[in-house]
Amino acid sequence: MTVKIPQEIQAFMQGKQGWVATASKAGMPNIAIKGSLRVLDDEHLVFADLFSLKTRKNLEENPQVAVMVFDGESRTGYSLKGRAEMIAQGPLYDQIAEAIRQHPAHLPPPKYAVRITVEAIYNQSLGPEAGKQIA
Repeated sequence: MTVKIPQEIQAFMQGKQGWVATASKAGMPNIAIKGSLRVLDDEHLVFADLFSLKTRKNLEENPQVAVMVFDGESRTGYSLKGRAEMIAQGPLYDQIAEAIRQHPAHLPPPKYAVRITVEAIYNQSLGPEAGKQIA
């Protein structure tokens, strides 16, 4: 079931990198930082698949994904879980590819735009609310 990403979490995520966790069909986990991670809309996140060999292979076998975004200064964080879809063409891919083209690091074109449909959100902030489901 899709959930809406609260506005305060959308604002919190702006400009932050996220850790994306995946697992193979056999359950072998992988985690990778994604500098291109951003909120796409009220129900979706997106990132560019540039060098994501293990992430890509895992998502081909198992679309379940968890994303962790944390701010060390405020000790505030959130975990967003859902299903990923790898998109190789169309308007969303073109939008992500254009953003990558404009990046000053001269990155290669993305293999995919990975759209995550958010199904649950958990508080990962320091304190008594840690681990509680938000949405």
